[in-house]
Amino acid sequence: MAAGSPDKNSSSSSTSFNNENLPLVTSSNSSNRHKNIPVSLALPVANTTTNANSQQALTTATTTTTTTTSSCAMRCFCCAGPKYNMIQEGDISICRLNHTRTVISKIMSSKFLRRWECHHLSLDNEKMFSSTAQGFMENDIQYSKIEDVYIVSRWDYGQKFCIRITLIDGSVLLQTNNAYLRDQWFHTIQWKRNVYRYRKLLVNATRPEILLREIKNLVDVCMSSRLQDDSVQLEPLKIIAELVSNNQTCVSHIKKDELIETFGSLLENCLPPSEICSFFSQFCREMPRSTIVQQLFTPVILRILKHNMDFGKYPHMRLFVQDYILALKSQNNGIEAVNRFIHSAHGRSASCPHNRMLNNLVAVCLAAIYSFFDDPDSDSSKISIAKLTQEWQGDCIVIDDRIPIDDEDTLMCFVSVFQTMSGYEDWRPGLASLLQPLPFPKEALVSDKFVEYMKPVLSNIANDKRCEVHSTVLGVREGKEGWFELYCPGGLAGDDDGLNYSEMMNKLIYCCMKRRKFLEYLAQQMLSPIMLLALRGDETMMDVLCLIIQMDITENSDTRLQVITTLETTKEGHKRYCNLCERQSALKELQQKGGPTMLTLPSKSTDADLAKLLSTGSFGNLESLSLAFTNVTSACAELLIQLPTLKYLNMWSTQFGDVGLQLISDNLHGLQVLNLCETPVTDKGLSCLSSMKGLRRLNLNSTQLSPLTYEGLKEKLPNLQEVDIRYTEAW
Repeated sequence: MAAGSPDKNSSSSSTSFNNENLPLVTSSNSSNRHKNIPVSLALPVANTTTNANSQQALTTATTTTTTTTSSCAMRCFCCAGPKYNMIQEGDISICRLNHTRTVISKIMSSKFLRRWECHHLSLDNEKMFSSTAQGFMENDIQYSKIEDVYIVSRWDYGQKFCIRITLIDGSVLLQTNNAYLRDQWFHTIQWKRNVYRYRKLLVNATRPEILLREIKNLVDVCMSSRLQDDSVQLEPLKIIAELVSNNQTCVSHIKKDELIETFGSLLENCLPPSEICSFFSQFCREMPRSTIVQQLFTPVILRILKHNMDFGKYPHMRLFVQDYILALKSQNNGIEAVNRFIHSAHGRSASCPHNRMLNNLVAVCLAAIYSFFDDPDSDSSKISIAKLTQEWQGDCIVIDDRIPIDDEDTLMCFVSVFQTMSGYEDWRPGLASLLQPLPFPKEALVSDKFVEYMKPVLSNIANDKRCEVHSTVLGVREGKEGWFELYCPGGLAGDDDGLNYSEMMNKLIYCCMKRRKFLEYLAQQMLSPIMLLALRGDETMMDVLCLIIQMDITENSDTRLQVITTLETTKEGHKRYCNLCERQSALKELQQKGGPTMLTLPSKSTDADLAKLLSTGSFGNLESLSLAFTNVTSACAELLIQLPTLKYLNMWSTQFGDVGLQLISDNLHGLQVLNLCETPVTDKGLSCLSSMKGLRRLNLNSTQLSPLTYEGLKEKLPNLQEVDIRYTEAW
């Protein structure tokens, strides 16, 4: 043989397989077009050095690919070595040889007579083609016409890194610049060729046992491939999805659990196509107690929840998650299994590392709850759940009508997800924000069972210490009702005891909503239920009534007397009203004319020091107060609003925050100069300054002022003459 001849039977550093020397997978069905299929299509070619013994062992393994042991051994053997990215297109040198089995071909193969052409080669699902269809690549190379592909490793010493593709009428040599690039092209071509062959084979298969065996072989090819690309797992899944869609007659004779176990390993690194999701959903409905649901589906569901961007584009994924949760509910431990799944979705750490997990879980549960109440013909004992029951009729998928399911257990299943999620401190802000607009159908909000199930969720939100969390029980905007109005006695979900309503009121009135505007809203819209609960001994409601009297919220004397009578009806209410009267007397004494016009507290003074100072006499003439460099907090705002004559207030370098700023904005309308330099105030509190129309000078140096809030303040404060915004985002 001439020097440099690409003889695939010679000793080389790469293993090459010839279909003529391999056993055949023979089908007993004479009508099958793929009667004789080389096993080399089921297993990839390994690019490693082998001797005669290893060659024999490898050949033996290929004949027993239907057994688990040999498949795993071959998978580990073939996966050893470097990994490669899949090539879709690239520049490569090509030489085409004809008459491959003649003496002339050997002469033409000589390096002295060989002619190479440079082409930009592209690989699609059926063929290889050049961007310039001329010369050696005038005709495309169809995968169906390829007999063998192997590496010509004996030329490596001469820096000629080549691949030989054997065709029916000749062969093609591909030459790259280095061995790594050559191996990358080799494994890509092998993969494309195998996928093409298996697609043709599986689509035309008629016997269930052959179909299942070839799916196993396809999975082995996929899992043993050295290519690291999403399409390595995705393409076989697409083939299987096409199979279950178009060959339902053959698939129906295979046990679903056996079929799922066969290709389940393909889902380790990619999301299932819509047809596979529908197939899994049907399995969850038919066999909810199968071990596959918890063992194989759980990682797939977690991957969907972690990586899905939009369930609107992939509704089958959402339905699969819904059916999976319902399958968990049908286990012996029921809701406990669902809660364990939510715990695993969150993770063991205090903060969930997956920022899409919460939104996707909420989307799934909301869609499920909507589907429960979407059937207008459902009665009180049965509620319909939207289910996709697929009947395969040729190439079409028929969506069946809704199937009634017992409402109590099923509804509790998805609401329990909300209950579990609300127990996580890091998830609570996001969950509260998503539930703030009442994103449920009206039928759900008037359902006694749904309202009862949602109480633990709202209790966790209302009792959260963070203002941004417990304030979400209010409406998303002014005039829009929220959970606070919904659970008010007399509201859609309100009950006589009003415990949830009292919890919400307690956190709001003692934290961030002790403001005149909020109290005016309560007096106008909710005074009757508040007085009712106060009569029943609710201390929070008694404090609300005292605040309404203290701030002169009610202008009607009859209403004021009614509130006072309500307080004096109970022992605790009478005690609170007496304390209020004492405070009112002290306030009148404090506001009497007299005392200093200017006052400065020593540095390091506290809220208690300020309270003690203001209790010593009259401060009716006080116009200027400096608390700069003291340790006062927002709590001192309760004392400051008792000084209506105040015009100058210096809070430089204190811990005075948004809550205190909101309170003085509602009461000290005569303030003209305000210094908030180096205080922890944010846009939430600074936006309230728009109600202080008398402000002339404002120091916001080194605060968290944003440009948008600053522009709004300039528009709403017409008398503002001087503003210091240095070292802020608006600067």
